[in-house]
Amino acid sequence: MWDFIHRIVAFSALLVLLPLIIFVGVWIRVSDGRGVLFVQERAGRGGVPFRMLKFRSMVHDSVAMSSSLGMADPYGLIENDPRITRCGRFLRRTSLDELPQLWNVVRGDMLLVGPRPDVLPQVAHYSPLDARRLEVKPGITGWAQVNGRDDIDWPQRFILDRWYVDNRTPALDMRILWRTFTSLNRGEPPVHVDHLNIDRAA
Repeated sequence: MWDFIHRIVAFSALLVLLPLIIFVGVWIRVSDGRGVLFVQERAGRGGVPFRMLKFRSMVHDSVAMSSSLGMADPYGLIENDPRITRCGRFLRRTSLDELPQLWNVVRGDMLLVGPRPDVLPQVAHYSPLDARRLEVKPGITGWAQVNGRDDIDWPQRFILDRWYVDNRTPALDMRILWRTFTSLNRGEPPVHVDHLNIDRAA
């Protein structure tokens, strides 16, 4: 029942936000060319892959470009990251790049709240303890996001996600959504080296 409510809320939000979604799509198209959406396979509940949608905020082939920048972590960021587009910086700061994931919620791939979906190469190296975050559907926002987001590394995210899996309730989801809405306009996250990502990419 709670999953169904998430889907109804997401569908309603899509209708209300449709003018903004169209505007953002046109902005990306005009300022940075084709490829308005970034589509990537992520791990859903039980590790089952699904195609997650985002507004594109980085240049094409950004992961491949990371090696030319001397980055050990292909999924990380660097200071003044040249892979992030001009409009992408604004979209990331305001989390508007996540809006297309409302469609993932309507489809049943995701919920509004849950652990953020990880990329498949990283999930393939999960320990059994890490994999506990896959016991529930991933979310657009989550407990780890309102308690640090990009400021914390993956080991801490795993701890926070396991806590959420063990303690999730509709009331907790509402609390997470409220904290998400009240902190949408965030500054640039500090750049830190995520050694877990580096180990997985090795």
